[in-house]
Amino acid sequence: MFKDKVVELLVKESGLEKSEVEAVLESPPSLEMGDYAFPCFVLSKPKSDEMWERVEKDFFEKKSPVDIAKHLAGKIKVGEGIESVRAVGPYVNFFIDKKELARKVIKIKSGYGKGKESGKIMIEFSQPNTHKAFHVGHIRGTTLGESLSRIYEFLGKKVVRANYNGDTGMHIAKWIWCYLKYHSKEKLKDDEEWIASIYVDAVKRLAKNEKLQKQVDEINRKIEEKSDKSVNALWKKTRGLSIKSWDKIYSELGTKFDRHYFESEMEMAGKSIAQELLKKGVAEMSDEAIIMNLEKYKMGVWVLLRRDGTVLYSAKDLALVEHKLNDSKLDEYIIISGDEQNLHFRQLFKTLELMGIEKRDEFKHLGFGMVRLPHGKMSSRTGDNILYSNFKEGVTDFARKGVLKKWKKLSKKEVENRALKIAIGSIKYSMLSQDPHKTIIFDKEKALAFEGNSGVYLQYSYARASSILKKGSVGKVKIGELGKEEIALMSKISKFPEVVLVSGERMNPSLIANYCFELAKVFNEFYHECKVVGSDSESFRLKLIESFRVVLRNGLGLLGIEVMDEM
Repeated sequence: MFKDKVVELLVKESGLEKSEVEAVLESPPSLEMGDYAFPCFVLSKPKSDEMWERVEKDFFEKKSPVDIAKHLAGKIKVGEGIESVRAVGPYVNFFIDKKELARKVIKIKSGYGKGKESGKIMIEFSQPNTHKAFHVGHIRGTTLGESLSRIYEFLGKKVVRANYNGDTGMHIAKWIWCYLKYHSKEKLKDDEEWIASIYVDAVKRLAKNEKLQKQVDEINRKIEEKSDKSVNALWKKTRGLSIKSWDKIYSELGTKFDRHYFESEMEMAGKSIAQELLKKGVAEMSDEAIIMNLEKYKMGVWVLLRRDGTVLYSAKDLALVEHKLNDSKLDEYIIISGDEQNLHFRQLFKTLELMGIEKRDEFKHLGFGMVRLPHGKMSSRTGDNILYSNFKEGVTDFARKGVLKKWKKLSKKEVENRALKIAIGSIKYSMLSQDPHKTIIFDKEKALAFEGNSGVYLQYSYARASSILKKGSVGKVKIGELGKEEIALMSKISKFPEVVLVSGERMNPSLIANYCFELAKVFNEFYHECKVVGSDSESFRLKLIESFRVVLRNGLGLLGIEVMDEM
């Protein structure tokens, strides 16, 4: 709200560029120390000769950061919402005019924080495989991708949501083989749990008898070559049932995709690209397989085609890149996947470079950490996994009990409605409130706690604010003497646009999630210390609460979490 003015003043008096100031500008640990703080270390040790030419070299190179802070604070003229500027050690601290801040905060509208950025971006995320479990790890990738999509849209960009699904490959062959050999009398179903159970059974049977793998290899060849009508028909049917089983999941998670890409669509193009790279000498033959030898880049060997000619995920990804570039004119492409694929994407991007793909720098990869069970890693191969449906139902049941305990007179329909919103909100918040690269161990009780850093705590804070607004009445607003709780809440509200911007730049929704938690804490401190309805400041405080509600709703909306006026 006032950050741009602070940056403008620092640019004018320091000689630094806007981006250089924004990169180091901080928020002090307490409001008593100011609203913004500029560390002067950057001026005592500029990063380049070019920077030296822009700043006051004759002064800065002979002074300590403390002396530079005093010098700079003395040069800056206050005004336009800046009440004072003070040197505090090696920092220049800016104090915002709190009355002016109050006037701006209570005028916040629903679009507060929206940006005016341009450009079109594709975000590929979720990527479940057909014939396998949609598990908790997929929930993390889906919520992360959807949240980033909402953040970029909020900042003004156009976003194309894409989903790339594995519908061919060895895991499909294992499923088809196991169904035909051991489960053919069972009725085909679009049931997530049943579909996953066939694959787990296949893995267990193959582990006991490795000779059976030859039968699976033959099924895989038939699927790829489409040489067996009955196998191909079964593949098409079960592929469709798998895809259908995701519909309800995506609906509950609030996600819709604009593009659906499938590995089966990339096979022929991937094979062709691999063979063309071999002809050009970019790829090479090794033990009858076509590979990218990336050893000299410390990226190992990337196999494109197996020795039997079947195409691998790597070559399909090269075809997908080509398909994306031809499919839409976009400015940027972000791919979100588990961080176990980090090396794969480094290999992909290096291969694009060696191929001479001009737009290769427009592709980025964001890897995220695993979601673990309390006793270790999940695996769709062994069945030691949490299926989405079972996981959601377990969390919803826990939420249902909490709702019934807290609100005993609700109708059954309303209990179910609130329990589902609380459960989905809690799941999403637990996935998004931590850095994407961090491994998560999901704790159901913590995720659904009404107190503490949880989604339900934020939903409850929003409902509490809504309840206060229903009881009060806004008349003529007078801004009197402001208490520390009011100032703290105004200050935290005003920082929302900055948080959204940085969250987008860093591809990290956890910054918004943790901001929402801090905002809710400040609001609840205000609520406990400041009487609203019936106080002399009723109108102002009601307007302040409404602004809090707008910002919290916007923030949770960017995380894909629904709010409720009543809980």
